[in-house]
Amino acid sequence: MLKYFIQVVQYALPGAIPVSLLWAFFYGRAGKTRKSQSEEDPSRSGGIFGVDAFTLGAAAGTAAALVLSILRSFTRLVNREYVNIAVLSLAIPAAVVFMLLLPDALKESKKNPLREKIIEWTGAAAVALLLFYTLPTIFLYVREFVPPGESAFSTGVLFKLAGFLAGIFLVFLSCLALFHAAMNLRPGTRLVGIILSAVLATGIVNHLFVIVQVLLARRIIRAPRWLFRIIIEVINHNVVFLYIIMGLSLVIPVVLFLQNRAISESWRNPAEHRKLKASKRSLRRWSAAAVLSYTAAVLTLTSVKAYSERPVTLSPAEPITIAGDEIIIPLEKINDRRLHRYNYTAAENIEMRFIVILKSETAYGVGLDACDICGPTGYYERKDGVVCRLCDVVMNTSTIGFKGGCNPVPLAYAMRQGSMVIRTADLEAERLRFK
Repeated sequence: MLKYFIQVVQYALPGAIPVSLLWAFFYGRAGKTRKSQSEEDPSRSGGIFGVDAFTLGAAAGTAAALVLSILRSFTRLVNREYVNIAVLSLAIPAAVVFMLLLPDALKESKKNPLREKIIEWTGAAAVALLLFYTLPTIFLYVREFVPPGESAFSTGVLFKLAGFLAGIFLVFLSCLALFHAAMNLRPGTRLVGIILSAVLATGIVNHLFVIVQVLLARRIIRAPRWLFRIIIEVINHNVVFLYIIMGLSLVIPVVLFLQNRAISESWRNPAEHRKLKASKRSLRRWSAAAVLSYTAAVLTLTSVKAYSERPVTLSPAEPITIAGDEIIIPLEKINDRRLHRYNYTAAENIEMRFIVILKSETAYGVGLDACDICGPTGYYERKDGVVCRLCDVVMNTSTIGFKGGCNPVPLAYAMRQGSMVIRTADLEAERLRFK
């Protein structure tokens, strides 16, 4: 659950924040400025640079991301790294052109139609390419919910879906609050444009490192040792770029909150006064929502991530009795419905582990402390469940001892005179799983 919650937040926010700022920018000036422009010229109520281009770019980017996700799921026609390089190689020039033309466009009282068109379509292209770059990874998480051989209607799948949707909700709330803050800032377009340029510049630096990383990994280019060390550090601390983007964009809701602490406008009657108070209160709430959602995102990527990635220590192995070619475990030691772990040293001095748990009054779950999907990472108890240490899937205890999904590899056993008997030959046959 936490795994997908963290991943969605970490991978979606870097693209979602600039898209929400571009959205606010495309929809025109905020607050009174935007309202007055709409009253003077109703044809401009849709935005100063054209909403249609933005909508087209967003729709095209989302559709292309969905098609790419389907191709990557069911075919081998798509090389992810090469596609990312191609997308970023188009997105970076589009963002640079947009940033270069933006300052003059904001300063001029008389607009240059050609320049506005270029800004409009380069901005729309940047939106399309950002979505095309970001969304396939998010879409493909859904494919991981159901491991091979496991039912789609299981507790593990439900937890994964809940974490995924919680991450989507946090990203959506963050960007919606940021959008409302940017739309109501005074003067909106100028400050939003400055912040947007800084956010895009940060993203460009990050994406340049992504391109260089792929080119180095494919040995297409070579880098001196000092540059290689810098790239390694950037890869290991890539989340810093997200923190910079969040810090820059957070200026907008903070400024909006400060602008609306008190009523500076005049009013003619108590009704107008109440309306102004309600409007100020609403804007402060959007600002607070942005700050709180950003705080939740930072906590997710720090404290929650550290908690989810904490190493889980497997319980110590219990002693076993080996008689000839059989392992004998008295039933009174395993009838407590708890997970019991045992070690066995196989040929070539390979240390193996297997687990035993009472599933019902007459049935036991017996298997290797390994599975076909995650290997010998092991299982541990969490509350009343048995959990895979690698993928965090909670096992249905009744299925332990059967093949499929992330279940432990089944191990044959027999009952004899109040004891469970396991043949060492059955363990020896599986020893290479632990090599």
